[in-house]
Amino acid sequence: MAKKEKTKAEEALNQEATVEDTATEAVSDETVEATEESAEDKAEAENDEAASNEEQPAEKDKKDILIEELNDKYMRTFAEFDNFRKRSEKEKAAMFEVGAKSIIEKILPIVDSFERGLGTLTEDEIKANPFADGMDKVYKQMVKALEEVGVTPIEAVGKEFDPNLHNAVMHGDDEQYGENIISEEFQKGYMYRDTVVRYSMVKVIN
Repeated sequence: MAKKEKTKAEEALNQEATVEDTATEAVSDETVEATEESAEDKAEAENDEAASNEEQPAEKDKKDILIEELNDKYMRTFAEFDNFRKRSEKEKAAMFEVGAKSIIEKILPIVDSFERGLGTLTEDEIKANPFADGMDKVYKQMVKALEEVGVTPIEAVGKEFDPNLHNAVMHGDDEQYGENIISEEFQKGYMYRDTVVRYSMVKVIN
């Protein structure tokens, strides 16, 4: 009787140990599975992050390309506008030069008339005659105004003949002057800034 009870007790203990081992194995399996799932989740998260990092530079590159295209377009437009502005200013200056030259050409014969009229009188006669003195003052005022806008007479008598400034209408011999020197001026020439408005009509010594 005692032996039977002892045997039952041992069987019960063995069953409990078997249950504990089974439970331990189950817990161990669950822990391994949880660890494996955690590792998989971590690897997947790392892959997603890497993919996200790869996409961001691509988006940044597109923005940089767009910025470069817009900047290039702006620089081209600015250059075209700057060229147009310079061309317009140059054309405007050329038109002004042509217009100014045309007006000066019309004024010069009036200056010639003053010089011929006043040339028939001496300085004393001009001062003694109020009318002549008034004309002399008007003439000097006109010459000064022309000089202020850039109109200057071309030097002739005593200077070497220059076909770019002078128009030789007569040749002669004169021991007082050297060869190719202007001895007489028939009509005064004028320049407007760097452009000849009217050539001097002169006599040149051979």
